[in-house]
Amino acid sequence: MAKVLFIIAPHGFRDEELLKPKEICEAAGFKTEIVSTRKGEATGMLGAKIKVSKNLLAVNISDYQAIIFVGGTGAREYFEDALALAIAEEAVRQNKVLAAICIAPSILANAGVLRSRRATAYPSEKDNLQAKGARYTGEPVTVDGKIITASGPETATEFGWKIVELLQK
Repeated sequence: MAKVLFIIAPHGFRDEELLKPKEICEAAGFKTEIVSTRKGEATGMLGAKIKVSKNLLAVNISDYQAIIFVGGTGAREYFEDALALAIAEEAVRQNKVLAAICIAPSILANAGVLRSRRATAYPSEKDNLQAKGARYTGEPVTVDGKIITASGPETATEFGWKIVELLQK
C-alpha cells in the first residue's frame, strides 16, 4: 500500500488543503501520515486540530510514494528551512510524487526543483516561482512529470485527485 506524507506547519496550515487531499488519498486506499516541525497538535487557519505523528527530522523519504507540502500562512516557515528544502530535493531524486498547494510551491521553487518546469501557486508566489526558473501557469492545478502544484484552497479537491491519479500510474 502506498504511503503519502503530508507536511504541515504547526500553526496556520490551511485546513482544507490538508483535509480534502488526505480524505481523497485514504478513500483511494493509501495510508497517510502527517508531520510537522514538532509532534503533538497542530492548528489550522480555520481551527482544525490535527495530531502530528512525527517530527520532520524523523522522515525517511524512501518510506513514502508521495510527499505533499500543505499551504496556508504557516507554510512560510518552510520557505528557507534547510530540512524542508532537502526533503523536496530528495523526493525528486527518488522519483516520488511531489506536491504543493497555495503558497507551498515556493518551498519547491526555493529547493530548485521547479526550474524549467510548469507550476502554479497562490498569485502572491508568482514572482518567486518565476525568479527560481519555474514556468508559472496561473492554472488551478498544474502537473509536470511527478510534480503537482495547486493555487489554493478552492483547488484542494482537484489537487487530491491529481495526487491519487499519479500514484495509480
